[in-house]
Amino acid sequence: MAADKHVRVLAALLLLGAAAPPAGAADGGPGANPKLGQCFTCHGRDGLAKVPDAPNLAGQNESYLVKALTDYKSGARKHEVMSMMAAPLSTADIADAAAYFSGIAIEVKAK
Repeated sequence: MAADKHVRVLAALLLLGAAAPPAGAADGGPGANPKLGQCFTCHGRDGLAKVPDAPNLAGQNESYLVKALTDYKSGARKHEVMSMMAAPLSTADIADAAAYFSGIAIEVKAK
């Protein structure tokens, strides 16, 4: 039952995210790959999670992101939603996503 709810919520979010092209899409800049729109739905264009169960990806290590997405795609790493999202991604798509999110500057502040 919980899995059904996650799939319905994800489908709704993907429909909302598909309405707008990724930032930079018009000029071929960062985020130009149209498949990144599905990432932005949960992880945000700014790399800051928009849904409670999604991690922030801004500034994340590029090679870590490549490995994680590759592992979701192959099934070596399991997550119901991420496995489904990574399945259609090509090696180039994975590299684009990793480069995009790792390239977002983050600022760490002491509390």
